[in-house]
Amino acid sequence: QVQLVESGGGLVQAGGSLRLSCAASGRSFSIYAVGWFRQTPGKEREFVGGTSWNGATTYYVDSVRGRFTISRDNAKNTVWMQMNSLKPEDTAVYYCAANGRMVSSERTDYDYWGQGTQVTVSL
Repeated sequence: QVQLVESGGGLVQAGGSLRLSCAASGRSFSIYAVGWFRQTPGKEREFVGGTSWNGATTYYVDSVRGRFTISRDNAKNTVWMQMNSLKPEDTAVYYCAANGRMVSSERTDYDYWGQGTQVTVSL
C-alpha cells in the first residue's frame, strides 16, 4: 500500500510558477512510476506527465512540454512537478498517481492516487 499526498497548489497569475509535491509513504516508493494528472469540472481526468521509477525518463503531454518539469528523489519519497509560464487553461485539480509498472497516460493503469491539489491561474 502506498499513500500519496499532493501539496503546493494555489492561486497564481498567468506567467507565474508553482511547484507541486507528491509525498509518498508506505511500501517502497522507489519501485513505482508516477504520473501527474489534472481535472477540471465536467471533464475527464487527463494525463499531464510522468516519471519512471528512477527518474531517468520523463514524459509530458504537448501542452505542457517545455513549461513543466517532473523530478523525483526516492530517498525523500517525493516527486515534484515544477510548473512555469502558467496559463489560465492550466487551472485544474492536480493529482499524482503511482503504479508498479511504467508510466502510462491511462488513469486505469494506476494503483494509488493522492487527494489532489487545486491550481488556479488568473489572467
